Amino acid sequence: MDKSSKKQFDSVHLYLDIVAKVLADEGHTMQDVVKAIRTAEILPTKNALKEVVWKPLLLIIAGINSTTKQTSDNTQQVYEAMNKWLGQEFQIHVPFPSQQSKSLEQYAEQIRIQKASKDF
Repeated sequence: MDKSSKKQFDSVHLYLDIVAKVLADEGHTMQDVVKAIRTAEILPTKNALKEVVWKPLLLIIAGINSTTKQTSDNTQQVYEAMNKWLGQEFQIHVPFPSQQSKSLEQYAEQIRIQKASKDF
């Protein structure tokens, strides 16, 4: 996937400025927006999970707001908290990949097979 052009980047900011003005003119607050976004269907992505789950846990657990500053211990602590939460909320467990892990597709397939065998 190509990086956004400067023109596209500027257009995104202009679009967000316009949306903000329209929402404010209609009397909406950010609380309204935050409440409403919970009903939007957004598929999980690596970046979304990093911003919405991993980084907030990292901040709570270690007081760090950047993944580039986390330690190995922080990584383990955040993984354990996230994995526990995923189990409680979604009944899934995803082992932390090792350096010897296979490709993402092979790893995901292995997880699906493990989950399917537990469903029987």
